[in-house]
Amino acid sequence: MADNYKGVIFDFNGTLFFDSKMHLEAWRKFSAKLRGTPFSDDEMREHMFGRTNLDIITYAIGKVPTPEIVEKYADEKESLYRDECRQMGDKCKLAPFAIEFLNYLKEKNIKRTIATMSGKDNVDFFIEWFRLENWFDTDRIVYDDGNIKGKPEPDIYISAANKLGLNPQDCVVIEDAISGIKSAASAGIGKIVAIASMEDTSLYKNISAVDMIIKDFRDFEGIIQRNS
Repeated sequence: MADNYKGVIFDFNGTLFFDSKMHLEAWRKFSAKLRGTPFSDDEMREHMFGRTNLDIITYAIGKVPTPEIVEKYADEKESLYRDECRQMGDKCKLAPFAIEFLNYLKEKNIKRTIATMSGKDNVDFFIEWFRLENWFDTDRIVYDDGNIKGKPEPDIYISAANKLGLNPQDCVVIEDAISGIKSAASAGIGKIVAIASMEDTSLYKNISAVDMIIKDFRDFEGIIQRNS
């Protein structure tokens, strides 16, 4: 019988929280403001999901912006995004079966953390709104602190595995973004699970790095189980 992986690393946006459409619409508006035309769907997949605000703004304006410009636009966009979350009220909740899966991991004493390209203000909001301290050591959450390279670079998942005290090959990563899948693969993660929160499952079927495709978290054992 196959045994289980020792740790689970979650991306957050579009993974534990199905908010990709909210971010997409916010960045469409901001990309139109920055360059005159909104990002296309393909541009969103390639240049937005899993990227830092610096990466996104640089792509949109075609040059590296000043730190002041990055901070201004990022703060404006993320503040609007958080307001939209609050306005959703009880509908702003974790992904289907996420709480059940997190409780399962906690009961089984399987290590877990989050690796997100969200900034600190958003991470603090998520921790408070979703009560993430119930399942995570919040000091182990890896986020965009201005010093970590954005996905698809492997740094964030290497850092997350280190925070758990595990080798990357002993961890499962759950991701929705193509850039995040590339990041996890480059980091040497043992198992990559693609969650189709917004995209059709067909998007992931021909990606060799993807070991499993899910639409929610109901398959507890399947997610953490090593291939036999």
